[in-house]
Amino acid sequence: MSSGISDAWTTDRIGSALKGENPAVLRRMTAGFAAIGDVQFLPGYCVLLVDDPGVQRLSDLSRERRLRFLSDMDQLGEAVERACRRMDSAFRRVNLEILGNRDSFLHAHVWPRYEWEPSDLVGVPVWLYPRERWSDERFAVGPQHNALRASIGAELDRVRLAAGD
Repeated sequence: MSSGISDAWTTDRIGSALKGENPAVLRRMTAGFAAIGDVQFLPGYCVLLVDDPGVQRLSDLSRERRLRFLSDMDQLGEAVERACRRMDSAFRRVNLEILGNRDSFLHAHVWPRYEWEPSDLVGVPVWLYPRERWSDERFAVGPQHNALRASIGAELDRVRLAAGD
């Protein structure tokens, strides 16, 4: 992602978000940061990053902060759904996941799913997509995703306003 900021943010996504230096961040949420995903082979993929880099699991949060993080995840999911449905009539649904197998900090994945996905992949977890999808430069987030970023951000503002956040 070209932003004039060095790529150092990729090694400390939360710290860079807290400093306002993470170019993937779409919005500050109540318990984290909504960010566009690094890959866009499923356009609209986003991630919710917790706002404390020391938090590894949902259970590390107090009950109140846990509920705020889950509410943020729900709001980001709804915003992605609205934006992607408007962008592509083949939009099907959003998958929400908290995994934490690769990155140790708490984060949630928001994956839009589409009717045009290959038939052998449309009904399985995104993680079963071929590895080359994850590294193919054609799918790397960049300036070509600015309209999508703006749309998800605007929808997120509407969802949060309706929720009173």
